[in-house]
Amino acid sequence: YWNDVFVPGTNNEYNPELEKAWRVADFLELGELMCLDALERKESCGGHFREEYQTEKGEAKRDDKNFMHVSAWEFTGDGKKPVMHKEGLDYEEIKVAQRSYE
Repeated sequence: YWNDVFVPGTNNEYNPELEKAWRVADFLELGELMCLDALERKESCGGHFREEYQTEKGEAKRDDKNFMHVSAWEFTGDGKKPVMHKEGLDYEEIKVAQRSYE
């Protein structure tokens, strides 16, 4: 990204265009991480849907046994793959169950 981006303005004053370029770089990095996380998740749940993980009627098929956690990704350096850490979720007030929108 940084090899090809053109940022108008100068470095002799506050440059809001440079701030925008940094934000775009952050969004690209976040988007890449979201795709990596989606590929790791072998289920359909909430806003995440994979065709290979659906019921016969086309509804999301959850896998709470293996995926009821928060995926916290650790930055390990430029050009290196991030490391996923699983933070378990324990629900006391609600019962986790397969949803049906029929």
